[in-house]
Amino acid sequence: VQLQASGGGWVQAGGSLRLSCAASGSILRINHMGWYRQAPGKQRELVATITSGGFTNYADSVKGRFIISVDSAKNTEYLQMNSLKPEDTGVYYCNAIFPGLVNYWGKGTLVTVSS
Repeated sequence: VQLQASGGGWVQAGGSLRLSCAASGSILRINHMGWYRQAPGKQRELVATITSGGFTNYADSVKGRFIISVDSAKNTEYLQMNSLKPEDTGVYYCNAIFPGLVNYWGKGTLVTVSS
């Protein structure tokens, strides 16, 4: 299984970006998908997660600005990021958890928000 993230880039504060993460390989079911980020000099932190049942969870810092969604038919998750702030800058990683708690991470995609 591979996770391929895309959609990062440079944007001015207040702008929007949409990240995508496509899972490929031998996939029967994905239980849980999420986005995490790591800012320079900081630890990786949770941004948002979504379960196969559609339940979502967001970090307080992104509530009301970011939306996580999944297209199950395509095994792809998305992160719509609006009203971006400089503190949203970092490398964003997608994550997927399969049955048996098998955990996969994608390579990160860099998001840079300038003030």
